[in-house]
Amino acid sequence: MVEMLTSREFLIAVLAAISAAAVVFTFGSSMIVKQDMRTRIKRVAVERDRMRAEEMARLRGTALTDSRSSIRRSTETKSYMKKAVERFDLKKAFQDDTTVDKLAMGGYRGQGHLTTFLFQRFATPLVVFAVAVVYLIFITPGERPVFLNLLYSIGAALVGSYLPVLMLKNATQKRQSSIRRSWPDCLDLLLLCVEAGMSMEHAFKRVAREIGQQSAELAEELTLTTAELSFLEDRGRAYENLGRRTGLDNVKAVMTALIQADRYGTSVGQALRVMAEEGRETRMMDAEKKAAALPPKLTVPLILFFLPVLFIVIMAPAIIKVMSNGMLGGGGG
Repeated sequence: MVEMLTSREFLIAVLAAISAAAVVFTFGSSMIVKQDMRTRIKRVAVERDRMRAEEMARLRGTALTDSRSSIRRSTETKSYMKKAVERFDLKKAFQDDTTVDKLAMGGYRGQGHLTTFLFQRFATPLVVFAVAVVYLIFITPGERPVFLNLLYSIGAALVGSYLPVLMLKNATQKRQSSIRRSWPDCLDLLLLCVEAGMSMEHAFKRVAREIGQQSAELAEELTLTTAELSFLEDRGRAYENLGRRTGLDNVKAVMTALIQADRYGTSVGQALRVMAEEGRETRMMDAEKKAAALPPKLTVPLILFFLPVLFIVIMAPAIIKVMSNGMLGGGGG
């Protein structure tokens, strides 16, 4: 037995058997991994199709309920706007390449909002001019000549022509401020969801549900991005649309990182972790900047309101004492 175990032929046979078993195990394990990968890919595809079907059903149901409740009113109120836009060719006069993006930043999407905005740009100067003419000529005529009143009315109409743009800019600033405040928390939640094993579609959907109490605007944008991730074939296009709709540099930077991670196969969690840290640092720097700007802002109110009261409180007893002594001295003489 010992001679057989130590013989050269037996050792060669054993080593050959071990080598063959290792080769079989290596190829077999690679086939098993490929089979598991195919199963996971198939499972992800099925889950994506299911999410796509759910989003389509939800959006269709919402559209149907909204259309049933207000379709008649919407067609009646916007038909004259559409006719005016088409008749006077207002798109050529007031619309440029950035008009749709600016409306999207303000939360106004769709052809209806574009038509309303163009009609407002056209009708607001006319309405302001008519109101100014009625007020200056008929209500408060005074001694001004008629041409001067007309000149004032034209100036008011020119100022009123920028009123829709100012209203849109105000709405955009409020919306961006709400998104900017909640974006670092959104990144932290996205990082937690991705590290927990969720896909980006599930992560955006979950974060949109959680962040809605803090920022309804950001939840709306994330919900729309979730739908685009389910509908669009190119995921990078959905990320680019989110950055374009918000118009914020920090959101665009995160979307660029996600696009690069999806394109080159890098870790999405690592990219989100880096961007979340930068978002927290940026928020801390903004807080420090506001705290540093507080003393100069308080200087003028302090000089105008606090220092006079302080001087009165300090000097009033002395003034009262001097006046009382003077009165007593005059009475004694």
